[in-house]
This record gives sequence, structure tokens and C-alpha cells, in this order.
Amino acid sequence: MHKGQLVFAQLTAHLPREVFMQSVAQYAGPYPTLSFSHWDQFLCMVFAQLTSRTSLRDITMCLRSHSTKLYFAGFRGSIARSTLADANERRDSRIFEDFAHHLIAIARSLHARDSLDMELSSTVYAIDASTIDLCLSLFNWTPAANKRAGVKLNTLLDLRGNIPSVIRVTSTLVPDAHFLDHLPLETGSFYVMDRGYVHFARLIKFTQAAAFFVIRSRTKLHYKVLSSQATDEAPHVLCDQHILLTGRHTKNSYPVMLRRVVYLDIERDRTLIFLTNNFELQAVQIAQLYKSRWQVELFFKWIKQHLRIKVFVGNSANAVKTQIWTAISTYVLVAIIKKRLNAPASLHAMLQILSLNLFEKVPLEDLLASAAGYEESANPNPQLPLL
Repeated sequence: MHKGQLVFAQLTAHLPREVFMQSVAQYAGPYPTLSFSHWDQFLCMVFAQLTSRTSLRDITMCLRSHSTKLYFAGFRGSIARSTLADANERRDSRIFEDFAHHLIAIARSLHARDSLDMELSSTVYAIDASTIDLCLSLFNWTPAANKRAGVKLNTLLDLRGNIPSVIRVTSTLVPDAHFLDHLPLETGSFYVMDRGYVHFARLIKFTQAAAFFVIRSRTKLHYKVLSSQATDEAPHVLCDQHILLTGRHTKNSYPVMLRRVVYLDIERDRTLIFLTNNFELQAVQIAQLYKSRWQVELFFKWIKQHLRIKVFVGNSANAVKTQIWTAISTYVLVAIIKKRLNAPASLHAMLQILSLNLFEKVPLEDLLASAAGYEESANPNPQLPLL
């Protein structure tokens, strides 16, 4: 089907270029693009993500080593370190932000029917934030919080497919709970959060929108118990109560009934307290929903390990955001291809195989179909003893 076409060209064929050009038309400035277009810039940054390049010189040198293949890979402009550096510094990062969100919408539609670890028909989102550390001497535009400079990646993760639904890049000084102001709340969906998002004036908006939240409670919370539910048949559930907040500020911010579930985590030998506005699910299901929040932690760990967002090829705020958004676009692109081609390999295996074959003329379907066979089995054969 793709005989003679480079793997990199087959990958980028899944990108809606007309949508990208609409973003360019919306945000493009006076910077000239005659010899190096926005699309060329985007392809360079995607190449950097797929091949783990860590500097501008590294990116351009590796690309120019394939000079006879660049045209067939989709590049039309001349590749130079200074040109790529200027583009990342001057071209509006919102071009790549908007395009990443469009790819996210495509990926979410493809993964909409994926199953969850629990029997629940509603959409479940996990909310969390992760700090990307930056060096103050190089990135002096970013304010430091607790002597730690960086930017914060606030994420709403759709647990069907682990696709980021909403991503917001902010300063580390912005509290996590502010991210809740930017979420499009969906009726009937569940939003799972850690206690850093306990802000009852914002949580009441979930109830008003008929959306459900599950959040870990802070230890010091003033409330009165309206009723207690039986927990004899629920393993490890210590308490299931309907409560009203009585704190000086909380009772006005959240004046309606809440549900309080106390759960014993046997694995870590700790007691967890959850608050939710859902009164229908079993208490054990509430605990399972919170446990599913760890998927967002794994998402942050995955992208930091396998994509280039810990070492940046530019020092300005615009260059850093451009790299972050192209990294997210790369992650989502691989997730889209995995679904469209029914690739059996994991995202990690796909990235490893793609990184070594971008300029090979191999059908992408065949390449990814064989990638699963290269992964180590869960129970590898034991090594024979040395004589």
C-alpha cells in the first residue's frame, strides 16, 4: 500500500495539514517563511521527539545526513540550526497548541469505546499537574517556587486510552486548583482529583453542572454527619457518611450535602478519606475511581521518560512551549496510529521501533505489527549459569 514511501512520510500522512495551516493563518506574525515554513518547523520538532534529539545542532545534523530523502519525507525548506532556532523563538507557540488540541480530539474519538478497569459507562477523567524543572540561570523568565524554577503541566486525562483531554501550561506559582476554572464540565462524567484541588467554591460548579467528582479530603475538615450507611459487606470500607460542611467558609462555598468515604488501603497500610457528590455508586467503586487516578501519574512519567521535555532546545518561554506542544502532538499522533492500524505493540515499543526506521521504505503496518514481537515477555527464560 505504501511501497516506496518513507516511514516518516507515512506517519505524517495521519496529520491533518489543512487544520495546521488554519492555525498558522490565525497566529502567524511578520516572520518570513519563504525558505523554512511552519510545517517544516513542526516536522523538525516531531523528528526530534521521535529520535530523542537533545539540541538544535543534533536535530539539524541528523536531518541533513538524510539530505537526499528529506523531500520525500515531507520537508520543503532548507534545514539550518540558526533558522530552526529563530523559528522556535519567534513563531507563536499557540499554533502548535491549537494543533495539539485538534489531534487530542481525534485521538479521544478513536479511543472512546476503550474499556475501563471497572464496569462504568460514564467517562472518567483524572486531574493532576506535574512540574517540568528549568534552570534559573538559563530560563530567567520563569518565576521560582520554593527555589524550584519551572513550568507546570496541568492535565485532564481521559482514562479511556489515557489521552490528555485538556492541557494547560502555567507558572509553578499558579495553584493547582486554578486549573478547575478552565475545564469544560460534562454532565454525568467523573473527575478524580488529589487533595491539592480541594476548593469548595470550585467544586460546587461540578454539582451545578451535574458532573461528579471524587477527591481526597484534607485531614482538617469541619462537618456534621447527617447519616451513615452500612459498610459490613464492603471490604476495607471503614465509613460511608452523608455530611454537611460546617466550616466558616466551606459551609457557604458548598452548602449542599456531600458523601464522605473512609477506605483502608491495605497495600500501603494507610487510611484514605474521599469526598464525592455521587450517592449512587458503591463505596468500593469510589475507592476504585480514586485508584484509577494513578493513570495520570503514569502518563507524566511516560512522557518525561520517552519524549524530550526535560532538555530544551530553546531558552525563551515561546520556545519551551513550542517544544512541549510538539511533544504532546507526537504522543497523541502515535496513539492515533496505534488505534487506526490496530498495532499490537505498546506505545513505548512503537516509539523505539520508529526512532530507528523513520527513513526506511517499509510499510508502516508491517513495521508496527512486528514491533510487538520485539518486546520482552513478562516471564523471560532464565539465563543459564556461567560455567
